[in-house]
Order: sequence, then structure tokens, then C-alpha cells
Amino acid sequence: MISTFHLFVKWYDENLITFIEIFKVHLDRYEYIINKNFLDYEFISKGPKGTVKKVIRFTIIAKNVYNLAFGDLNEVSGKISDIIVTNNNDSRKVLATVAASVHDFTKQFPGAIILAKGSTNSRTRLYRMGITNYWKIISIDFEVYGLKGTQWELFELRQDYDAFLVYRK
Repeated sequence: MISTFHLFVKWYDENLITFIEIFKVHLDRYEYIINKNFLDYEFISKGPKGTVKKVIRFTIIAKNVYNLAFGDLNEVSGKISDIIVTNNNDSRKVLATVAASVHDFTKQFPGAIILAKGSTNSRTRLYRMGITNYWKIISIDFEVYGLKGTQWELFELRQDYDAFLVYRK
């Protein structure tokens, strides 16, 4: 009898897809709607607090450098609040959705460098934990740097950082 793992390896070898694509497809995440210029990714968080519209927004800040903003959408102003704590018990699913958007965004803009920094130290730490949890997958297709003070360095597990830069290899 062939194990599920062996079937997966056979399927992977035959289809020649990257692990990040497997990550994107199989990790529990929200489906999102992408705007026409591929800069906004909207999705709905669902949980005990109800449904909350979230937006991942890529804003150009220098040549080929984009800031990743993420948070709840204020539908009146169109602005993103990155300080609201939704507490919808879906943080892993939300972070997986953000990761999938980075993957899709860098397919559209292959030379893009993504800057990500939480609005608070605890949110930046949450980003680091997300990167750490999926490091083996992320590191296949992406280079990740962490900011310590004023210096950028290659991302290392179990290190605290002030911000992150991510780009496709």
C-alpha cells in the first residue's frame, strides 16, 4: 500500500511545483479579492467577533520596495487600521492569508522587495513567529532579512527583529 506521503512526493515530482505553492494551497487561509492593480487584497475574517473585512495593501515606498500594510478596513475612509485587535481566534489563518498574498504579489512584481513591520512590538513579534513557524517552506522561494537597530541581516530563527524585508529568490 502506498502512503499518503509517497503519493505526495510522486505528485510533487510530476508537477514540479514549489513548496510555497503547496503551502499556499493547503494551509488553512482565507480567499481574497485582488484589486485590478494587484496592490490591495481584501478578505473577510470570521470568528466569535463576527465578520471583519481585512485588507493587505502594498504601497510603493522606493523603487521596487513596497510597504506591506495590513489590518481592518474602515469602509467609510478606505483606510486600514493596524492597531485594532480583532480577537477573532483566527490569527494563524489570517497570517497564512497574508503570506499567500505576498506570494501572489511577488508573482506579479518579481523584483519587488516587501517591507513588513508591525504597528506594535507584539505584532512584529507575531510576524517573526509566523516566519519562524513556516521557515522551511518560506526559505525555499524567499530571502528574508531582519532589522536589528539600524542594520539589516539575514533572518535567523530565535532572533528578535524590528522589521522584515522579503523578496523572491
